[in-house]
Amino acid sequence: MIWFSHSRRRINGTFSPLLRWFRSLSASLGHMWRRSLQLRVVVSTLTLSLVVITILGMVLTSQITDRLLEAKITAATEELDRSRTTVEGSLAGADDSTGLDLRLERARAQLTSRDIDAGQTSGSAGTFDPVLIVEGDSVRADSSVGPADQIPESLRNFVRSGQISYQFATVSDPEQGGYSGPALIFGTPTASDLATLELYLVFPLGSEDRTLSLVRGTLLIGAVVLLVLLAAISMLVARQVVLPIRSASRIAVRFADGRLKERMPVRGEDDMARLAMSFNEMAESLSKQITQLEEFGNLQRRFTSDVSHELRTPLTTVRMAADLIHDASADLDPALKRSSELLVNELDRFETLLGDLLEISRHDAGVAELAAEQLDLRMCARAAVSTVRHLARETGTEVIVDMPDHAVVAEVDPRRVERILRNLLANALDHGEGRPVLIRLRANSDAAAFVVRDQGVGLRPGEEKLVFNRFWRSDPSRVRRSGGTGLGLAISVEDARLHDGKLEAWGAVGEGACFRLTLPLVRGHKVIGSPLPLKPSTRRYTQGQPLPGASKAMTAPSSSENGSDPAAPSDPAGPSDSASPSDTASSSDTEARS
Repeated sequence: MIWFSHSRRRINGTFSPLLRWFRSLSASLGHMWRRSLQLRVVVSTLTLSLVVITILGMVLTSQITDRLLEAKITAATEELDRSRTTVEGSLAGADDSTGLDLRLERARAQLTSRDIDAGQTSGSAGTFDPVLIVEGDSVRADSSVGPADQIPESLRNFVRSGQISYQFATVSDPEQGGYSGPALIFGTPTASDLATLELYLVFPLGSEDRTLSLVRGTLLIGAVVLLVLLAAISMLVARQVVLPIRSASRIAVRFADGRLKERMPVRGEDDMARLAMSFNEMAESLSKQITQLEEFGNLQRRFTSDVSHELRTPLTTVRMAADLIHDASADLDPALKRSSELLVNELDRFETLLGDLLEISRHDAGVAELAAEQLDLRMCARAAVSTVRHLARETGTEVIVDMPDHAVVAEVDPRRVERILRNLLANALDHGEGRPVLIRLRANSDAAAFVVRDQGVGLRPGEEKLVFNRFWRSDPSRVRRSGGTGLGLAISVEDARLHDGKLEAWGAVGEGACFRLTLPLVRGHKVIGSPLPLKPSTRRYTQGQPLPGASKAMTAPSSSENGSDPAAPSDPAGPSDSASPSDTASSSDTEARS
């Protein structure tokens, strides 16, 4: 066993460089095949041409072979008839007292006396070698003249049964320096005083074999030349098609990069020229529309920014007057006192809207800056929970905070991260229908993730992308208890992108919604995965019950007071092995502890 393992390691060590080279070569060829249209066209053309040429060559070779053999068989049949007549006449005039072998030799000599060339007779069918065989009986043995050992036994069986037959075989006569190779052997019985006399003519097929070799060589050379010509033609044709496509691709890339003046050159009046003209017309139209959209976008951003700044001054004045009236509201009648309260509340919302408009205009203009610093992300979560405490009391909602015991340090902008979490929590309280809301934090070696999970109305299919649109509302009739402006989630997405992170949403009707914020621990690193799943698990939790694995919680009144549904939907990630035992705080103004 040890020897086998050692041998396998030696074999792997020997062939590993070769295997790596083959993998690298196959990867390079695959890359070239995928990237080059011209290569695919040329290879496909050559492959199909090679198949057609191969089939054509096989058909031509087969036809030529059949014609040569048919001519050979016809001539050999005529020669066999003449030779049989000659042998029968020779044996009929011979003296019976002469020995059998001598009579056979004289008969064979008459066949070869016409034109002798290396022991072979030449006729209209070409050279041949006659063989005479007399089958022996119980008294005498077989007698033969000529190369009888070259005659196949299967052919002799046909001749013994009185049939004229032929067979293709391979003959070899190295001892006498005779012919070696394929041959056509004809056999026939004879009508003489020797009842068992068999006559065979061996016709060498050397000339036919040389003719076929010449034909095959000619076809092979023609096929190679034809393939080279087809390769050149296909390359030329493909180049004429590919070059304009490559030009269009390069110009399209430049156009996509913002170089809107790029155009394709127009040459001639063919299909490629019409393609170039159509492309240029499309590029011109797109350029005009993009320019108009850019001008409109710049005007819109400038208008939003200018209006927001201009409204600051009258808002400040109105704010001062409203605060003055509100401070003296104790001396006013109830109707005026209520009006002053409504005025202050709406001014607060108006001021928040102006701040959001200014922030979104900074993101649109690309001037938003990230004031990043190293800090514990649990501080951002505690600050966000503290700011929505009053909403939790108003809605009677329990906010469960699940964070690790150890610090989760990341390079982030605390103001923006806190704003994201605040918007997510406020959105969950607005749509949670009084059921518990969970905020969870987890981290790995590359990223940290927050999950904010509510158990309210949820999202319909496709709305997980729409929730981040500006001023989008799933149910316009729903009251915003948080006084939202409709820009919170849109700003949150931009803040997440500014951190090179991701903000994602999941929801199902009747099961609530889950938002996941994933941030890199180091600024500039790309987020690949997330420590927390986006889709919640199937385990459920209810108000008033501590979540297994949750570290701390801030609660509103218990479920018996606000009538929440005990069969609430699932929590987003389920229990965590790294979380500490849960500890539920009261619904007072105490901050959620870490």
